[in-house]
Amino acid sequence: MQLKKFSCAMAIAGVLSAGDVARAQSVLPDKARSTDTLPPVIPIFPLEVTLLFPGVSRPLYIFEPRYRAMIADAVKGDGIIGMTTLKPGYEANYQGRPPIYAIGCAGVITEVEELSGGRFQIVLRGLVKFQVTGEDDSRSYRLARVDAIPEVTEEAEKAALRKQRERLEALVTKGSDSKIPPETPDDEVVNTLAQWVPLDRAERQALLELKSVLLRSQRLIDLIESKASPLR
Repeated sequence: MQLKKFSCAMAIAGVLSAGDVARAQSVLPDKARSTDTLPPVIPIFPLEVTLLFPGVSRPLYIFEPRYRAMIADAVKGDGIIGMTTLKPGYEANYQGRPPIYAIGCAGVITEVEELSGGRFQIVLRGLVKFQVTGEDDSRSYRLARVDAIPEVTEEAEKAALRKQRERLEALVTKGSDSKIPPETPDDEVVNTLAQWVPLDRAERQALLELKSVLLRSQRLIDLIESKASPLR
């Protein structure tokens, strides 16, 4: 018996699609920013899977009434939304405020299209991780008190991160003509793969919670190699 083989084609498609999203953005005024700080209270959008990593963009379709209100308010303000992950068992209280993992990633809306019925298509670009320290119940959607958790690669770690990025590239481009653009920063390569490669929800949340991009890249290597190998 074998573990389900890791799909290199899907990994490459994820990297390239994330790049396409970034290139296609029509950036909203004053919203295309990179920051290691956050407002003390931000709206949060909890979903069953971890969706956002720092420096990576993704499209989202917003249709629930409370989150349509969240987007409308965010677009009028600073455009920041925190993505968080629901804990198992959330289904029993999904319409309320079920438990979430404390570590999430904040993003800024860089593109928005309002659809019929008040629905939205948005592009969200990851800014910085955060830890939820409490919640504010003053809105129909969830608001969280947060502390930003910047990820800084120290100078001494950069050589190791470059080697791990090269290993990741070799793993995900094996047997394919696709290549990751060499000018793409190492941390962006790691975080893009962490966001897009096929992983289960616990593995992806665990990747987000790691304290550095260097640790994340090594864990990604381990996961990809294990999923491509027979079960011993």
